[in-house]
Amino acid sequence: MERRNPNDVFIKINALLEEAQPRFSKECCIYRVPNNIRKLNEDAYTPDVVSIGPFHHGNQNLLDMEGQKRLYCRQFIERSETKNLESLVSCVQELEAKVRGCYSHDIKLSKEELVMVILVDSCFILELLFKFYFFLTHGDNSILFPDQIMQHIQKDLLLVENQVPFFVLDKLYNLAFPSTLNADDLHNHPLLLRLIAFIIPTYIFPFDKVMLLLPDVGRIAHFIDLIRKLLLKSSQLFQPSCSREAQVTQLYSATELHELGVKFEVNKNTQCLLDLQLSAHTLRIPFIRVHDWTELLLRNLLAFEQCHYIHESYLTDYILFLDFLINTDKDVDLLIKKGIIENWLGDSNAVAKIFNGLGVNLIYPDFNVKYSHIFEELNSFCAHPWNKKVATLKRDYCNTPWKTVASITAIFLLILTIIQTIFSVLQVVH
Repeated sequence: MERRNPNDVFIKINALLEEAQPRFSKECCIYRVPNNIRKLNEDAYTPDVVSIGPFHHGNQNLLDMEGQKRLYCRQFIERSETKNLESLVSCVQELEAKVRGCYSHDIKLSKEELVMVILVDSCFILELLFKFYFFLTHGDNSILFPDQIMQHIQKDLLLVENQVPFFVLDKLYNLAFPSTLNADDLHNHPLLLRLIAFIIPTYIFPFDKVMLLLPDVGRIAHFIDLIRKLLLKSSQLFQPSCSREAQVTQLYSATELHELGVKFEVNKNTQCLLDLQLSAHTLRIPFIRVHDWTELLLRNLLAFEQCHYIHESYLTDYILFLDFLINTDKDVDLLIKKGIIENWLGDSNAVAKIFNGLGVNLIYPDFNVKYSHIFEELNSFCAHPWNKKVATLKRDYCNTPWKTVASITAIFLLILTIIQTIFSVLQVVH
């Protein structure tokens, strides 16, 4: 048997070690959803009709949109002030290394292929936003998609794996429309942030609220990061920043809290989902509408937080709160009755399953202090012996209208019996 030279092994191992590169760069902000989270609902993280960026590029189910993306890319270049494809290509070429570093997994595309993918996808998004903007503001019906496909495209643009870095959109837009940087008349070419406002779901933020918050959101990584930043920026609870030194504590369900004397109201003083408020024994929760897109958007926001903001996971805290609060359809029915949840799914059990499933396999290395104080006050109130006795009475004797009537009747008869006995004794004594 031929003996290997030890030096050959050393050279090979040394070469492998020299070739090793860090998996994550400081620019990393676009992630593949971890498998332990993705497997819970594959469809929530997978685009339906259009791939954006390299992660889903080449997917056989999405190839039908490639021609449409190139058409929109060409239309964007024709719309631009410069109409210069070469300058746009050069821009993306200069950014290629930085763009590659934005993705968490190795990209099996050459430099030229990645430049083409990012350029076409970015210009497609910008042209789509233009068409959407002019459709909503000027009634220009130039969007070449049926309403159903357009809704799927909007949804696909909000998936954490289906993103391009925002700085690419910004660079290309400014290069295509240099007049927007200093012009007073932005009627034909609005600021990029104004275009992006139309991609934010109105059930999360009203349009006018988005326009007020956008200038102050700071550096944006991509659309999912933008929605998360808008949530935190609009919150009254997390201003300026909230300490996260607390640990997670258990909380009673909504029906249990209600039986123990906690009142539920809609928090009408905020438009942010995260703004919980406890006053005495009244818990105020912001209104939330639950429909077909709710789970998808929340899952992608949570996945992004788990990958990028694990120690600032304020949305994860909110989902944990709802997971504790909602165990069964009875909890959902109570919150619907109080006007906190608007159920567009029709089935209360389906809503319960959504919120019970969102918190599965999430990591909670810490917990925000303000929520922790609310949990502690609620648990302290519920642990009071008198409140427990009242809850037991309600559960055993007043849990249905008939039982309530029967209990009141029994108490009334008991009182009458006692009065009659007292009068009988007094009569005998007299």
